[in-house]
Amino acid sequence: MGTATFGMNVVDWEARVDVDRLRRERLAKLKRQLATSDVGALLTFDFHNIRYMTATHIGTWAMDKLIRFALLPRGGEPVLWDFGSAARHHQLYAPWLDYRTGDDVAGPARGTSGARAGISVLRGAFHPDAGIAEAVAQKIFEELERYGLHTEPIGVDIVEMPVLMALRAKGIEVVDGQQIFLEARRIKTDDEISLLTTAASMVDAAYDDLYAFLRPGVRENEAVGLVSKRLFDLGSEQVEGVNAISGERCSPHPHVFSDRLLRPGDPAFFDILHSFMGYRTCYYRTFAVGSASRAQVDAYRRCREYMDHAIELVKPGATTADIVSVWPTAREFGFADEEAAFALQYGHGVGLSIWEKPIFSRLVSLDHPEVLEEGMVFALETYWPSADGVGAARIEEELVVTADGAEVITKFPAEQLLVAGQRYYSVGGPLPTERHAQSHINNRSTEETR
Repeated sequence: MGTATFGMNVVDWEARVDVDRLRRERLAKLKRQLATSDVGALLTFDFHNIRYMTATHIGTWAMDKLIRFALLPRGGEPVLWDFGSAARHHQLYAPWLDYRTGDDVAGPARGTSGARAGISVLRGAFHPDAGIAEAVAQKIFEELERYGLHTEPIGVDIVEMPVLMALRAKGIEVVDGQQIFLEARRIKTDDEISLLTTAASMVDAAYDDLYAFLRPGVRENEAVGLVSKRLFDLGSEQVEGVNAISGERCSPHPHVFSDRLLRPGDPAFFDILHSFMGYRTCYYRTFAVGSASRAQVDAYRRCREYMDHAIELVKPGATTADIVSVWPTAREFGFADEEAAFALQYGHGVGLSIWEKPIFSRLVSLDHPEVLEEGMVFALETYWPSADGVGAARIEEELVVTADGAEVITKFPAEQLLVAGQRYYSVGGPLPTERHAQSHINNRSTEETR
């Protein structure tokens, strides 16, 4: 299936994303990774890892609360403890977690449901003497004991301190399990790639709306609202964030939108992060508003060149060090060191969360390179400040590593700097060439997009 994009509905006349296969293949990869590790079980409080393991989801409102948890014992099946009536819903509508019938489920978990009521400490909101943390530890211990794994280390991704102390009090050795999850998620299945491509196609549409909307007098927060509505209308599960940065806010990059009014000649860049069936995007584009200065055009050209050089190097067997070696050092664009410039010349895996393996950064990749493999999906992002000290350019492309190179799945045009909201004309024709830098810009006007 690869990077094919289909309609978003289920049909009987076309082989689209197979969600049963998606569930099976994700869990199988996680089980294989667990089997080769030194831990007896994986315990997760991270919603992305819970979804990968159990194929359950209860809404984005709960993602920062650490209230759910799930366990995968070596040789067994996932057990999920969920919030309130969510467990009852899973028992009714998530049959892949029902181990109460059939003879094909191996191990002591047979005869029990994999979806159970349970809750963690709500980031400390429960009274410490209420025993909630101890109850979590007891549930985990009992399940481990059924499998004879209670004396083996348990890999945990993230955990609150009261729960960690309660697990240790039960004699459970807790070690880092996040790397096991991330290794399992590193190579995407065909269904995952199709979902990631679909998520990107939704952002393509949002950028087309945004390009037509941008003009002097629009506020950054209005652009965020426009994009969010478009994505939700298309079926987005979550709009995780829309970075809307304009004018002098572009350099330095604050990573958060404001209520600033766009002005003629402003640079403006955006990063759109959303989720479709759990699979996310991280997708920058830069525009000029009304017109573009020579400094902004030059910054964009340089930003694009760094991106193109990086993409040319992407293929199986290449490393993250190969990619970052063609990017500028932090000092070349005005920062003291790579930590100070982190995430400006950057790359990261994309999947059920925004930042997965592999990571591309001069901060770590030259000394700790990671090998690129077919089936990886990641985003590469470049940045360059303009010589006038005000503007900057930001470009990001998402790529799938194929057998012979890379396929870009972010399709909104970014080869040249696009000027949005260009509606000003002099009697003799367009505004001066120097102001528009027309030899380097696609001058498609707002009227031409209607």
